[in-house]
Amino acid sequence: MKKLLTPLLLIPIFLFGQSKNESKNTNKLPTDGRGSSKVAFQNNSIDAMIYDFMEENQIPGLTLAIVQAPYIPRVVGYGLSDIEEKRLASTNTVFAIGPISQAYAAVATFQLIENGKLSLQDKISKYLKDIPTKWDSVTVYQLLQHASGILDYRNGKGYNTTIAYKATDLYGMVKDSPLLFKSGTDVKLSATNFLLLAEIIEKVSGMSYHDFVTKYQINFLGLKHTMFEEDIPNLKQEDITKQGGLHKQFKSDVQYINPTENAVGYNGGLDRIPLNKSEALKGFGDIWASAEDVSFWDIGLAGSTLVSKPENRGLIYKPTKLNNGKIVPAMAGWQFPHHKGLMDIKGTVPGFSSFLSRFTDPSELVCVTLLVNKEGVVLSNLGRRIASAFGTAFQSRANEDELYVLESVHSVEETSKRLEDNLAEMNIPVYAVFDHSKNANEINMQLRPTKVIVFGSPAIGTNLMIANQSIANELPLKMTVWEDDKGSVWISFPRIPKMADKYDLKDNPIVSKMQFLMEKLALDAGSVY
Repeated sequence: MKKLLTPLLLIPIFLFGQSKNESKNTNKLPTDGRGSSKVAFQNNSIDAMIYDFMEENQIPGLTLAIVQAPYIPRVVGYGLSDIEEKRLASTNTVFAIGPISQAYAAVATFQLIENGKLSLQDKISKYLKDIPTKWDSVTVYQLLQHASGILDYRNGKGYNTTIAYKATDLYGMVKDSPLLFKSGTDVKLSATNFLLLAEIIEKVSGMSYHDFVTKYQINFLGLKHTMFEEDIPNLKQEDITKQGGLHKQFKSDVQYINPTENAVGYNGGLDRIPLNKSEALKGFGDIWASAEDVSFWDIGLAGSTLVSKPENRGLIYKPTKLNNGKIVPAMAGWQFPHHKGLMDIKGTVPGFSSFLSRFTDPSELVCVTLLVNKEGVVLSNLGRRIASAFGTAFQSRANEDELYVLESVHSVEETSKRLEDNLAEMNIPVYAVFDHSKNANEINMQLRPTKVIVFGSPAIGTNLMIANQSIANELPLKMTVWEDDKGSVWISFPRIPKMADKYDLKDNPIVSKMQFLMEKLALDAGSVY
């Protein structure tokens, strides 16, 4: 027996547990939120969400950057930046960031305000002498708020983003049009507002708008992949058309390793779009950048790096209060849902779509940047689902495998009204509106605001039923608008391709058009711009 026991005594004690003299290690790795290695939402990884999204929307290339301030822990590219030349969408690829450019113009404005060279209450006629007299009383602040009432020159006859316009040419497209509303009484997105703002920045600074933004934002932050369209020829881009589509110079010149290339833009039919000229979208949609650079810039905006005074940063992040007392949850292109600290800025220009959302509450500090080289793509749902992979605070609590969900900046009542008004404008009949909170109240129960709007187009629905009558179980269509226990307002509807797949109709061309229509209706109902 002794011979059998003795070897056991020699076995290291750590195989049986800690000795009483060892201190107990209480470190635990995070399983959710900040620092967790598992970044998935409802068991879908970020990669899987993006793969599906790109396939459904036929997107050539996409880049993503995630901020968990002060870190940028994830930057990745997917697909092609140029279909014809097979260039990859990489971490250094620069995209037209479209209406996100407004945020750079707003920063430039507040930099001049902090230098005592400009005031929010200055009338624009103080700086611009060649504008129509009906614009004279518009203030700098109203330009930032999109509260001027001046028509958007992009709606002007013959407007084309491939033309390097002079500012006076763009004024000329709208100068004879009446104001949409009395300045300071409402909000309407207009590229003309930020064109005027860029012109004022030039007058006050004594520099071109390009040079002012380049010096005090791009170069100041050391952003190597942010520029204007006129700077793109300065990039070290290899001409691979004469080389069988292959890159070769990286083998002998380090400047061509992981090159900075500009993405090519595409329309809905994946036709190549010529470059947008900076002068055609001055101040509003003129900046090109990589997703990582946008995120780096955003971290600079979050602190005092770009705009030093907190009261000025607060104005950028603050909903618009109009002269008539009306509060509009938007400012300088940014929109503000009800989630504490959440703001986003997004949109499209010919060939490109972009999205930037930031959760500025100190407990979260997450930012999502998405850039794609296809116009007209709604990125809001994907962006929030990606954010949801980084913490439960960003989640809707809906089953988003089955439902398409967007967060509204309006109340349930206002969101529902906007949806019904938009349907009426499109001559789509509303068959019923169910107010579940009102119904609950009638039986002495409490339910947060919840509405269901039932609608549809017989011409569209009938075509699907001709293909498979059993899909009548899903028709007419409906959207739900509800407020959660944190005060956030959500819009949801069934994902049409997933719904149609149950009836072997996923590939029916009507399905993708119906999904696009539903997304647009939801976005318009839940947004200011």
